[in-house]
Amino acid sequence: MSNTLTLIQSNASNPKVWVVIGVTVAGIVILAETRKRRIKALREEDFGAFLDRFELLPFPPPPPPAAKQSLSALTFSISDAFDVKDYITGFGSPQWKKTHEAAEKTAVVVTTLLKNGATCVGKTIMDELGFGIIGENKHYGTPINPLMPSNVPGGCSSGSAVSVGAELVDFSLGIDTTGGVRIPAAFCGILGFRPSQGTVSSVGVLPNSQSLETVGWFASDPSVLCQVGHALLNLSAVAHRRQRSLIFADDLFELSDIPKQKSVHVVRKAIENLSGYQTPKHVNVGQYVASNVPSLAEFCEQSGKSQNSASTLKALSSVMLAIQRHEFKTNHEEWSQTCKSFLGPRFSNDVVTALKSRNESIKSLYRVKTEMRATIQSLLKEDGILVIPTVADPPPKLNTKNKNSLNEFLDRTYALSSIASMSGCCQVTIPLGQHGDRPISVSFLTYYGGDKFLLDTILDVYASLQDQAKLASNLAPVSDTNGNMEASEVMKEKGNAAYKGRQWNKAVNFYTEAIKLNGANATYFCNRAAAFLELGCFQQAEQDCTEAMLIDKKNVKAYLRRGTARESLVRYKEAAAESTLSGTVLERNIWFIISADFRHALVLEPQNKTAKAAEKRLRNS
Repeated sequence: MSNTLTLIQSNASNPKVWVVIGVTVAGIVILAETRKRRIKALREEDFGAFLDRFELLPFPPPPPPAAKQSLSALTFSISDAFDVKDYITGFGSPQWKKTHEAAEKTAVVVTTLLKNGATCVGKTIMDELGFGIIGENKHYGTPINPLMPSNVPGGCSSGSAVSVGAELVDFSLGIDTTGGVRIPAAFCGILGFRPSQGTVSSVGVLPNSQSLETVGWFASDPSVLCQVGHALLNLSAVAHRRQRSLIFADDLFELSDIPKQKSVHVVRKAIENLSGYQTPKHVNVGQYVASNVPSLAEFCEQSGKSQNSASTLKALSSVMLAIQRHEFKTNHEEWSQTCKSFLGPRFSNDVVTALKSRNESIKSLYRVKTEMRATIQSLLKEDGILVIPTVADPPPKLNTKNKNSLNEFLDRTYALSSIASMSGCCQVTIPLGQHGDRPISVSFLTYYGGDKFLLDTILDVYASLQDQAKLASNLAPVSDTNGNMEASEVMKEKGNAAYKGRQWNKAVNFYTEAIKLNGANATYFCNRAAAFLELGCFQQAEQDCTEAMLIDKKNVKAYLRRGTARESLVRYKEAAAESTLSGTVLERNIWFIISADFRHALVLEPQNKTAKAAEKRLRNS
């Protein structure tokens, strides 16, 4: 028994002793509460973003006539995955920090930024061991989302994103494996850049899954985002003017409940008055991936005879997560076996799953990755930019307990992030204001190695995007008397009325507005094609029908109208040239190609009288 306790017992009847005890206990309580409030005040001051505050000063500038340091006077923060000399890199885990030594060197990327004149002001909180996309850390606390304090900031680079979103630094570094930069950028309403995999040095950065992850960065100013990119990627500052072709992933925007007039329409309007942008195209990414990544088939869950976009991309994300687990196990198995019990519950499960992963299908996993890169390259070529929603859902509430809703959120978010992670291409998250209280963002993706092309595009289009986003935020949703008709449907109905009134040009204009609002609807293209046919604009009608078929391969009217357009084009050209090729092999081949559209319509609708008559007419031509 301690001397203190013996003394108390021997003087238990003395009231002065109890006064002293009471004062002591009260003092302890007051000190604890004061400390708690001080910690809370500090967290509120820096939004809970930082783990360690320090200052790494930039390298001295070179003497004239050398160019000025490009990042001079800018401050930045770094995630807890980056080495800093004489500091222990904690990887978001106190247990990791306890079991590792201080770094002997500073990470190459951090040194590069210091050489370019920037000042590092501290390390930020991240998801444990680089797992997860939520941003909650049970050990250090969850950084406060500047836009939605009651919701998560997104992870794994949560603190880095918050430090920029809260305007504590000019830019920050994070790691992006399965969305670790892109997702918190979307949730915090800032820019986030994931470069092509392997193009930024990872020396001095703790690896989670090296074939998926890359160093990424955040900024709220597009010029700062680009300056950091030029420094880290060692790019030329000269901007090369070239054509850009935006391709909207229509099926992926269907996953989001953000009105298209605040996302797709904003992007379309933003490029209308800019030079160098081709007419936007549309694609069903799920179908395109399913058709061009054959190795993915064995990972798809069979649901009937066909796969939809969601199931295809869910399969792709399952491959991504399997690769992540396999590589994490390879990197950190020995440490994880002994320390997994010290991790937060969710991350402990991630680690346990990783440790249980087996290697039987590893070759198949990496084959999907190889085919995915080739597929995105084939889609985008040298001038394409794929436009997708960064996330499909708003940030979950803090400490969400509902596992089903959280798992649904993770499935949908990983499905979107898997495209860049599995292809290795570069992607940028772009904020587009808010819908209600939640942030809106879209992402631009381009081919592997197209980082400068993408950064130049952001500089070119960002101001216009923000202008259009502001206009869209002030627009009330267009609705019918029942309050449930989208603006695009209103435009279509106006087009139909104009068509019936034989006002063909007016109909074309209304259908065009409907397409701008929703380019994923085959009917809008097909209806505009009908109006173009009446105007004798056969080439435009043919193009619209082709677009309709890309969206809906079973659209009978599209086949009929394209066949009509092609037949009219050929007959018009023949009449103009007073052609006498009737009966030649060339002409027979042309008519055979044209009649293919009508034959296809008959396959879809065997009793279609228009298709029957046209096919018979062309066969006898």
